Amino acid sequence: MKKNILNKLARQIIKYRKDLGMTQEDLSKKTGISRSSIAMIETAKRDITISNLSKIAKALNISLSELTKF
Repeated sequence: MKKNILNKLARQIIKYRKDLGMTQEDLSKKTGISRSSIAMIETAKRDITISNLSKIAKALNISLSELTKF
């Protein structure tokens, strides 16, 4: 169950990031989250805190609820 949620969230982050033409490095700079952590989040290899999820949503110019719609 947990892995399934992380996979869905990862796909959402990747989709919105790519829609904006952003690289993982761009997202890293906008959020203050390391690029390696972004990569691990996007491959569902790392849990994500609500705080970091909020930073990512803000950097992607979407609401937290929009990011977690899946």
